[in-house]
Amino acid sequence: MLGNGAVGILAESVNKWERRAPLTPSHCARLLHGGTGVSRIIVQPSTKRIHHDALYEEVGAEISQDLSQCGLILGIKQPKLEMILPDRAYAFFSHTHKAQKENMPLLDKILAERASLYDYELIVGDNGKRLLAFGKFAGRAGMIDFLRGLGQRFLSLGYSTPFLSLGSSYMYPSLAAAKAAVISVGEEIATQGLPLGICPLVFVFTGSGNVCSGAQEIFKLLPHTFVDPSKLHDLHRTDTDHPRHASKRVFQVYGCVVTAQDMVEPKDPKKVYDKVNYYAHPEHYNPTFHEKIAPYASVIVNCMYWEQRFPQLLSYKQMQDLMSQGCPLVGIADITCDIGGSIEFVNHTTSIDSPFFRYDPITNSYHDDMEGNGVICLAVDILPTEFAKEASQHFGNILSQFVTNLASATDITKLPAHLRRACIVHRGVLTSLYDYIPRMRNSDPEEVSENSANSLSNKRKYNILVSLSGHLFDKFLINEALDIIEAAGGSFHLVNCHVGQSAEAVSFSELEVGADDKAVLDQIIDSLTSIANPNENDRFSNQDSSKISLKLGKIEDNGMDREPDLKNKAAVLIIGAGRVCQPAAEMISSFGRPSSIQWYKTLLEDDFECQTDVEVIVGSLYLKDAEQIVEGIPNVTGIQLDVMDRASLNKYISQVDVVISLLPPSCHVIVANACIELKKHLVTASYVDSSMSMLDDKAKDAGITILGEMGLDPGIDHMMAMKMINQAHVRKGKIKSFTSYCGGLPSPEAANNPLAYKFSWNPAGAIRAGRNPATYKWGGETVHIDGDNLYDSATRLRLPELPAFALECLPNRNSLLYGDLYAITEASTIFRFSEIMATLSRIGLFNNEAHSLLMNEPRPTFRKFLFELLKVVSEDPDGPLIGENEIIERLLTQGHSKDQRIATKAAKTIIFLGLLELTEIPASCKSAFDVVCFRMEERLSYTSTEKDMVLLHHEVEVEYPDSQITEKHRATLLEYGKTVNGKTTTAMALTVGIPAAVGALLLLTNKIQTRGVLRPIEPEVYTPALDIIEAYGIKLIEKTE
Repeated sequence: MLGNGAVGILAESVNKWERRAPLTPSHCARLLHGGTGVSRIIVQPSTKRIHHDALYEEVGAEISQDLSQCGLILGIKQPKLEMILPDRAYAFFSHTHKAQKENMPLLDKILAERASLYDYELIVGDNGKRLLAFGKFAGRAGMIDFLRGLGQRFLSLGYSTPFLSLGSSYMYPSLAAAKAAVISVGEEIATQGLPLGICPLVFVFTGSGNVCSGAQEIFKLLPHTFVDPSKLHDLHRTDTDHPRHASKRVFQVYGCVVTAQDMVEPKDPKKVYDKVNYYAHPEHYNPTFHEKIAPYASVIVNCMYWEQRFPQLLSYKQMQDLMSQGCPLVGIADITCDIGGSIEFVNHTTSIDSPFFRYDPITNSYHDDMEGNGVICLAVDILPTEFAKEASQHFGNILSQFVTNLASATDITKLPAHLRRACIVHRGVLTSLYDYIPRMRNSDPEEVSENSANSLSNKRKYNILVSLSGHLFDKFLINEALDIIEAAGGSFHLVNCHVGQSAEAVSFSELEVGADDKAVLDQIIDSLTSIANPNENDRFSNQDSSKISLKLGKIEDNGMDREPDLKNKAAVLIIGAGRVCQPAAEMISSFGRPSSIQWYKTLLEDDFECQTDVEVIVGSLYLKDAEQIVEGIPNVTGIQLDVMDRASLNKYISQVDVVISLLPPSCHVIVANACIELKKHLVTASYVDSSMSMLDDKAKDAGITILGEMGLDPGIDHMMAMKMINQAHVRKGKIKSFTSYCGGLPSPEAANNPLAYKFSWNPAGAIRAGRNPATYKWGGETVHIDGDNLYDSATRLRLPELPAFALECLPNRNSLLYGDLYAITEASTIFRFSEIMATLSRIGLFNNEAHSLLMNEPRPTFRKFLFELLKVVSEDPDGPLIGENEIIERLLTQGHSKDQRIATKAAKTIIFLGLLELTEIPASCKSAFDVVCFRMEERLSYTSTEKDMVLLHHEVEVEYPDSQITEKHRATLLEYGKTVNGKTTTAMALTVGIPAAVGALLLLTNKIQTRGVLRPIEPEVYTPALDIIEAYGIKLIEKTE
């Protein structure tokens, strides 16, 4: 569904005042008719949206409540949880990337539905500035609303002012109309003046971002003068030389923009304000806003972000003191709507239709009217929607530029960097930039404050309080800091966290970091210090946004005498360094870490508190291969290991609890015998052949488990089958038929050649698999297929769940072997190219015998060799090129193909593979099979950005007693390769490596008690294994008809 070009627009449901739309009808028109690749736009009906449904229909959009056909769904605010559909991409302001607790149910829903999430707030340019924002509209609307309320407040105080004629922002048909009304007010002030009793009317602005800019934009429509903060007190001096009515103060208002240096001063009188020092150590500064600024302000327009570690602008006590001293403060426009924040007495939000409350500092009371003592406060949290038309147009102008990419995106690695960074979740998995979120969620400061003795790091012997500040989340520096802690073997617990609400604002996190070894803790401190204080020669060292500030407490020894291994230690040896090894190593090494919390809990169930650190050793014949696999994976070490070196093999097996052999099947017996001798469990992803089965008694005598067939096929296919069959048996059902399909294919966008197929490994293995004899049972009859005719036996496969996939299937080896295990009557391998491969086989391209032409010198060209196979007689086989039509005619006349369509496909494949080229065939090719494998490996390999996919599908027909109806049960696994930080892991590697890792973890945690040689066909194995695999993110879809 992702990338299908269909775009949905949600009806906003969070707030009755939310009338904005992510795209206006004009944007939809450009997208639909401008050749952008957007094929459909479906708009959920809404009677309150600023643009009526009919306007969308006029430009070709569809109106429907049902967005299920849309691959990309857009909104403004977070939708209701029930509006999240599976396998779709969503874009809206999610407020989840800082692990905001109130929005975690939304994130969980998106993860559970395997959806993707793009957050507008995270779409930033190369300069770090947000590209999609409503900040100026919040400032504009907030300022106009406050001026209206100011007129009402002055009237209650006995003063008539031009502000009284203003309406709220939403009352104007446009922003231009609202501005015209403010200009009229300004003209009246300039000509008629303001009452002397409220002059000088001083507006103090805090902040420097878009919100403040928008507020000042409205303010500047009034006759005004800006005053330096140091000159504020001069405005209140009485000028005795001139009559008050002649002063120009009456005919204008005053503005003053204050920054942090105007709000605080160093506690040490010998020091001066330093911005970097202040943001790093605000505790070294005293607040001065209440003394130097607030006494001269009539209105405070608060547009700045604030966090608790900084001094407040105004506290309850400071406000009481100001009022008792006759401060002229009339009201506060808290446009940031920072509840209980920098202005302590702003303790609740207000609504658009009732935007003010009155706070009386003397009685510390709150009122909903404009009468009486105190100050009026505006705290509306949805201001931009008051200018819904302009805000939507502004927003859509930018968003529409991104929609083309997002609507067609199936591979986020192909997106522009600013969109790729904005993707929090892709296909139900947190992207690497946001994998800190589970770690932040699993460190709840509320729980720590209630019971600090239970914090994770308090279980460690040495602890230190670390305070980090900077662009921790928008620059993803928190990832780097947490990775340093975990990679060193330390632990952390989040004590306090405040996150910046704009691109300019910094964030603050306070972590309790612990380790059982003081040297480890010292290493963590050194590493954190190094990223906080990069080398002065670093060209980035002067860019504050790429740095963090660090503050350290004292190291505390909790005085406990511990055993060295209070926390259980375990180790796993993985032998082999192929693609499968990496996902297995990553999963096992993450066991017990916060990032693995979901599947970790699934594995341990009631024993969740029993944590286990797992060290992983990856052994390969070549050290560089092992090191390449383990690069960047914490708790994983690469070693050189030759399994034929018995001493070395025994040395490393003796150091671990479980061994995973990902070697070729012929090597498993060597490893298995060593495991039996050293009494260590073994897991493989290969079929349990006779040589392994013969070790059953020895394994039982040694008290170990040899768990085979823990991959995809065999592996997940067995487990899914046994789950379905056993569920039927529990209900006393009888299995009428069982059909299984499994295969590894290119993802649809990567199937860009005549075969619609690519190889992630040597093609020889796949081609040989297509020439193995096969036996299966169909309709009660046993069917035998000779290997030479296997491709001709292919049948077409169409799956109801995946109607767009055009697939073919071949019978796979001897399916009758599994009849006694779980009543399989047919097992098939999925391909897309059997008809073409059958033609190539008949030509002789799969002949494995040495060919005389390839044994001679000089070496023949590919064209000459093809002419030999096709019996093309030419005086100069390296002469003029024959074309596709000539090849088609040869294939038909020589009987290699009986169908024009298939012959055409085969001819295109021959040309694509370069078999007509004049290039010499390498000397390593001795047979036709070698030649075609060489060309396929060259031409049918994945590029670095292309992905594969794995499809596994079971169908079981079940008869139940006393029932006339036969139930058909279907189970489907569809997994795509993943690219993270430019590193691609194939779907095949994931679906083989993860089950192998799960098998090892089940043995480590004693979830498998049976000893001997096992397959994953018993509930003891497949029940927890399937649960963990699903929790890890590999989804299995089950349906019953």
